[in-house]
Amino acid sequence: MERLDENWLTNGLIDFEYKKYILYAYLTTVKENFNDKKLFPYMSDLIFHYRNLQVVKEKKEIIVKKFPTEIEKADFEKLKLHYKKLVGDDEIMRELDSIIDFSSVKIKFCLEEGKEIYDFLENNIEIHTIGLSPLNNDEGYLFLSQKKNADYKLFRYMISVFENSVDRFRAVNFQYLGTFKKLITETFESIKKNLIQKYRELPNPATFLMQSEVEIPYEETYIPMAKRMLVKYVESS
Repeated sequence: MERLDENWLTNGLIDFEYKKYILYAYLTTVKENFNDKKLFPYMSDLIFHYRNLQVVKEKKEIIVKKFPTEIEKADFEKLKLHYKKLVGDDEIMRELDSIIDFSSVKIKFCLEEGKEIYDFLENNIEIHTIGLSPLNNDEGYLFLSQKKNADYKLFRYMISVFENSVDRFRAVNFQYLGTFKKLITETFESIKKNLIQKYRELPNPATFLMQSEVEIPYEETYIPMAKRMLVKYVESS
């Protein structure tokens, strides 16, 4: 099972064995991908599902007040529970409790496994500034490479800031410019000079190089990690 429906907890039968079967099928797929160092979108999905389970557990008193009821639909985006009346007792509630407790443990354990892999890979990725760094690092170029491979991927990036009354967020957008083979006669500084000549709208771009000591799948892991690591690096500098 590639993806777990966002309403898997309340869709269909609220039966422990049935939900355990669905969860195991999904987590088996996740672990197979983790073994291949393919972390995304599974890490994000696991966090999403774990938080949803905690929300339902925290709002348990709401469910109790509404009983005897059956959850008809869970709208996790608005954190509301919709109900339809039924004739019954608290057996479904006990079943739901068992499913939430069991699933929370299994998802958290799988999430921790993914986090260990993420931390290992992050510790094996070096970030370097290419040339002089401008005052504004929110826009520029990123070279993404693996030391055992002569190829590198080139991205133009832009970091945007979003604010509300409480928090301040940074989001990064990557524009893929191509995959190239680095020549022996080239340096990343010389490549940067060529980029400045080609894209004159960025006369003094921030430019970074990320190099991995280990092989990492680009689409499923390296690029999503690079976005997070670049934002963190720019913020710290």
